[in-house]
Amino acid sequence: MDQQRADAYLERIGAGRPERPDATALADLQLRHLRSVPFENLDIHLGRPVVLTEEALVEKIVDSGRGGFCYEVNGAFGALLSALGFEVTLLAARVFAADGLGIPFDHLALRVDLDEPWLVDVGFGRFAEQPLRLDARDEQQDPGGRFRFVERDFGDLDVLQDDNPQYRLESRPRVLADFTAGAWYHQTSPASHFTRSTVCTRLTATGRVTLSGRTLVRTVGGERSEETITGDDALLDAYREHLGIDLPALPKAPNPFG
Repeated sequence: MDQQRADAYLERIGAGRPERPDATALADLQLRHLRSVPFENLDIHLGRPVVLTEEALVEKIVDSGRGGFCYEVNGAFGALLSALGFEVTLLAARVFAADGLGIPFDHLALRVDLDEPWLVDVGFGRFAEQPLRLDARDEQQDPGGRFRFVERDFGDLDVLQDDNPQYRLESRPRVLADFTAGAWYHQTSPASHFTRSTVCTRLTATGRVTLSGRTLVRTVGGERSEETITGDDALLDAYREHLGIDLPALPKAPNPFG
C-alpha cells in the first residue's frame, strides 16, 4: 500500500496519520476501525466471491465503503498498519464452537510487535476494543470484556473472553494466500454460519448496532432494543443509515453459492 492509499484509508476511519508507530497510535487506530468499518458477510449472499489480495480488500473498504469478515477487515487493516510503519504478522486461528474447534485457517488475526507483542483483531464481531498484550498471562480488562491467554501445545494460545474460549491462536507467521481455502469454505459450506444468514455489525460510541437478517439490534448504554424491518426498501435504508453501507440490492439468505 502506497502512502496515498494509506491516507485514503485513514480518512475512511476518521483517523489522522500517527506521528510514530506506538501503542497509543495502535489503540486509537483499532478503535476507529471498529467504529467505522462493519464486520459483515453480505458479499457471500450477494453472490460475490471474496478475493484475498491486499488491493481487492483495500478497494472494498476504502473505495466501496464496505466492511467484511475476518480475512477481509483484518487483512486490510494489517496492510494499513504496515504502511504506517508497524511490524505486522498475520496469524491463523481456529474458532471454538459448541462441538469443538473449527477448521484450520478458520480465522485471521494480527500480531503487532512494538516493545512488546500485541494481538489486534477488528474482525471478530463483539470482541476486544483495544489491543491485547500477547505476552501477558493475567487477565486484561477491556471495554469488550475480560480477556486472558492460556498456553496450549505447539505454542498455541487459547483466547478467552469473560472466561469463554473464543479461538485458538497459532504462532506461525502466515500470508493472505494461506487463508484462501478457509475463505472458500466460509463462502460455500452449509456448515459455515456465514452461509446461513446475513450479519452486519459495527461498534458505536455508545454500544453496538447490528443487522441480522431483517432484525435491527441496537445497544445503547447497555440497553438492548430489537426491531423487525419488513419492507425491502426499508431494509436497504437501514443498511445505509445504521451501518453506512449502500447496497445495490438486498443480499439473499441462504447464500446463492449453496
